[in-house]
Amino acid sequence: MLTLSTNCVHCTMSFQAGSEHVMNSLNPFYQRYGAWAVVTGASEGIGAAFARELAASKFHLVLVARRQSLLDSLATELTDLYGIQVHIIATDLSTAKGTSSVIDACAELDVGLLVQAAGFGTSGSFIANTLEDERGLLALNCASVLELAWHFARRFAAQKRGGMIFLSSVVAFHGVPRQANYAASKAYVQSLAEGLHVELKPLGVDVLSVAPGPIASGFAARSGLDVGNAPAPSIVTKAALRCLGKQTTVRPGFLSKLLGYSLNLLPRWGRILVMTQIMKGMTKNRP
Repeated sequence: MLTLSTNCVHCTMSFQAGSEHVMNSLNPFYQRYGAWAVVTGASEGIGAAFARELAASKFHLVLVARRQSLLDSLATELTDLYGIQVHIIATDLSTAKGTSSVIDACAELDVGLLVQAAGFGTSGSFIANTLEDERGLLALNCASVLELAWHFARRFAAQKRGGMIFLSSVVAFHGVPRQANYAASKAYVQSLAEGLHVELKPLGVDVLSVAPGPIASGFAARSGLDVGNAPAPSIVTKAALRCLGKQTTVRPGFLSKLLGYSLNLLPRWGRILVMTQIMKGMTKNRP
């Protein structure tokens, strides 16, 4: 079960002007979405990888996660390397207080990009998992995503520019036994992103869904999955930032592409049958 963490903590460092300003003016990605980006789930894995990629492009960052110490360490790393400003929000996004703290902290910032990388999964037998965990999964993976998307979509539409990146999954496109609730939550994220991609495009807002396969991060350990020799999170971030504004969905990594294209050839029941066998192997140590 997710636990309530701390209140908003502000970590900042003065932005370097001069040559960096010139570099940013020549960076189309920064021009489109700068100067501030919000990254949820930023303490490790894909979220931290997004933070590093965006910091290298000189975005100022609002980093959101539960674990204060990991956010502090990442903020120090990025301010030292790139001279950017970093705001830390150590909070639990599965609560209304958590999402409100992000919205309030960003009220006076020129935010142009939202990366929703926070999330967790459950695996194994659905009836062996606790209802508390399954409800917490929905609160974080769906409710918080909805609330932040609604708020920032309105902001971005009003300023006629902005971008939103949603973390979907390779399991979002059909039912997945032994990961049923997680797959259902990602189906919601995938569908939301697809709809908003079309709806918000005329308003100047780019929306992208990112549907990776297994990635080497803390997510797999928490979910109880055996992902083997999975690729690094950077494969997700590089693909997402390259495709934002150009595609609706991107499938980073070989396995995600292979499963996506091969399963599309099967009827829905056939896809579920294939995923049943895959998940048996990945959850063999789970009840």
